[in-house]
Amino acid sequence: MDPVPPAHSLRRTPIQQRSADRLARILDACAELLDETGYENLSTRTVALRAGVPIGSVYRFFGNKRAMAIALAHRNLDRYVDGIADRLDDLPATHWRPVVDAVLDEYLAMKRSVPGFALVDFGVPAPPAGEAEGDPNHQVAVRLTELLSAHLGLTPDATLERAVLVAVEATDALIQLAFRTDPSGDPGIVTETRAMMHAYLARVLD
Repeated sequence: MDPVPPAHSLRRTPIQQRSADRLARILDACAELLDETGYENLSTRTVALRAGVPIGSVYRFFGNKRAMAIALAHRNLDRYVDGIADRLDDLPATHWRPVVDAVLDEYLAMKRSVPGFALVDFGVPAPPAGEAEGDPNHQVAVRLTELLSAHLGLTPDATLERAVLVAVEATDALIQLAFRTDPSGDPGIVTETRAMMHAYLARVLD
């Protein structure tokens, strides 16, 4: 069963498996249509048609397309963290560089294969004026700090949290550049990104 987005991003949290499956189909359809039509042309009606559910089923969970995209972003983040955790199962806790590589490699794998990820990875396009939403990179950094600390036996203090946040922000910008240059991610820029992560995080992880 797919992870269910946080309750605050849903009008109603699915209780039964059938409802959870329907929610997953809606989010899958949303992701596919993002690739095909872009965010601006996304609509709850076209998502309902693609998912094969009544429009009322979409509105049972989401008030508008933005809420739906936010839920997709939350699901992406949960999948990202789960994917990293799977990679870490095969890595010793004695060396941090392979752990950081796993964090980057999982992101690259999702960037290349997950529908809709190019437009909605862990956040949605900028909110309208006057609206506030949690910063996606901050949320990613919090989750990564927890993972790194647990695997490497570190104390998740403010210094580590700040360093991970800076690394996430810098890596996000560089990976965007890599995929603007090459649809699969420019290998040279990816290599430079990995070197940057190692050099910067060595300050707190060595």
